[in-house]
Order: sequence, then structure tokens, then C-alpha cells
Amino acid sequence: MEAMLVTGGAGYIGSHVVRQLAERGERVIVLDNLSTGHAEAVLGGELVVGDTGDVALVNRLLAQHGIKTILHFAAHIVVPESVANPLKYYRNNTANTRTLLECAVEAGVRKFVFSSTAAVYGLPEGGSASEDTPTAPINPYGWSKLMSEWMLRDVSASTDMRHVVLRYFNVAGADPGGRIGQSTPEATHLIKVACQHAVGMRPHVSVFGTDFETDDGTGVRDYIHVEDLASAHLAALDYLAAGGTSTVLNCGYGHGSSVREVLDTVARVAGRPLTIRDESRRPGDPAMLVAHAERIRTVLGWRPKLDDLELIVRHALAWEKALQGQN
Repeated sequence: MEAMLVTGGAGYIGSHVVRQLAERGERVIVLDNLSTGHAEAVLGGELVVGDTGDVALVNRLLAQHGIKTILHFAAHIVVPESVANPLKYYRNNTANTRTLLECAVEAGVRKFVFSSTAAVYGLPEGGSASEDTPTAPINPYGWSKLMSEWMLRDVSASTDMRHVVLRYFNVAGADPGGRIGQSTPEATHLIKVACQHAVGMRPHVSVFGTDFETDDGTGVRDYIHVEDLASAHLAALDYLAAGGTSTVLNCGYGHGSSVREVLDTVARVAGRPLTIRDESRRPGDPAMLVAHAERIRTVLGWRPKLDDLELIVRHALAWEKALQGQN
């Protein structure tokens, strides 16, 4: 059976994809430097500890396992950090993707699925974005991912490689079976932060901006369950295996929830009130960011199964309780 390489497969999203791939019998090689990933999150496949920018290592893995398919997750993802330390992001997210692509072309890799982000849209007019919305990132994280998309586009135009770029909206939740979830201690994602507070790991949860032009004044985002997002990657692989052409697709549900709605849901599911601090807006935060999500359903035949905010929160909260028990 042909193996596939998954970079960053010990991280939050990558580990869910690796688990789903292993469950359907795929042969998976995971490459992760464990800077933010966790070895115990790799439930299936073979873990190789190393860096995506290590040319000799990547070349050896591609040749040794005859790899013709790559799923590329390895990246730094913290927006404020990218503003404070842009070169870290351009090295790890952009330069290392260039290195990986060069190795992939030399090895004859034919199929490539890339983990991108809605941050490439910046502040889209009207608060929603389709794949045809102009890209206009407002931070180095968004630019680092967009430049990787451009490289992938140009490589696919000049070689036999075909790709699917998946632009994630707000990913949340955890494996419904409770085996893996988001384990980053200093995570900034709202649902994780709120669930950490609900189990006593944070003293409060902050609301950054209460004067947006939304129904309740707080920011609205399109939250997608990590399990549904992972299944989109398997659908992308099946699409490429069937001869699909290179494409870019939004990964979201197509509707949003406000910060207040999320916090109300966490409080209800946790069965306790939250200590909430209202704070000023963060620079660059849009009032609303929601996906136009029709194309991924049409192109990949992808059908989400966990499109329910309360379910996302239940799985996220169960994972935080599990982490608390481990600690």
C-alpha cells in the first residue's frame, strides 16, 4: 500500500486527520518536530520526529516510503506572535513549505493537501468570504500561508502535482471519543479558553470588543468541529485520487456564532457561570468572519456531521476535563 506523508501530524488538526486516515486503513508517515505537537496524539501511523525544513530527512522519507501524497499541516499559527516575530513565521510557514515542495517535486509527489486559513482574506467586506473574495491578509501569519498557496499554485502549474488548499475558519472541539484534542497550554482559541476557565484552569475569560456592529456587539465567527474538518481532508484526498484538478476550498459551516453565544453555551454545558471580562478590541479583529461554504460541498461531496455549537462545546469541555485528570 502506498504511504502518505503528514507533516505536523502530532498537532491539533493533523492528529485528527491521521487518526481518521489510520481508521480507514491508510499507511501514514507523520513528520513532526513536537514543538507544539504531542507524540501521544499520533493514533496510527509511524511518527518521525524531525523538521519539515530538514531537506535530507524529507528526501529520505519520500524515497524510503515511495511517497506520492503529502498532507502539510506543520506551521506556527498564533496571530499576535506573527506580528511580534514575523521572521519566525516566514521561516517556518513559508520557507519550510518551499523546501518541502522542492523535495516533493524531485520525488515525483502527485497529490498535495495544504492546511491554509481564512486569515488570507483579512477583513472581507460584509464579514463573509467566498473562495473568490480578494485575499488581503492583515498579519504575517496570513501572509505566510498565502505565499505558500502561491508557491503551490505555481508548482502545480509547472509539474504533474495537483493540490487542494483548505482554508480553515474557526476550528474547535475534540475527538468525540475523547482520545485527542487541542493540547496547547497557551491556546488563544475562544472555545478552548472558555472551557479551560470552566474547569478552573483560567481565572476568567476575556471578551475583546463589545461594540462591534453585530446583534450583541461581540465578534461573530464560523466555528467548525475539528472532526468535520478532518473528514474534509480525507474527502480532498479522494477527490485528487479520482483525478480532480487543483482547487482552493473554504472549510466552514456557512453561519456564525457570536462571542456571547459561545460563552453562554459553555456556561450552560458546564453547568456554572463564567467570570467574563469585557476588554477593548484587538487590532485587526473583524466584526464578523463567516465562510461561504457551498463550494466544498459541491466539489468534494463533503457533508459535515457535527454542525452544532453545543456539541462542539461538549466535546471541547470533555477534553479539558480529560487533560485536567492527566495533570
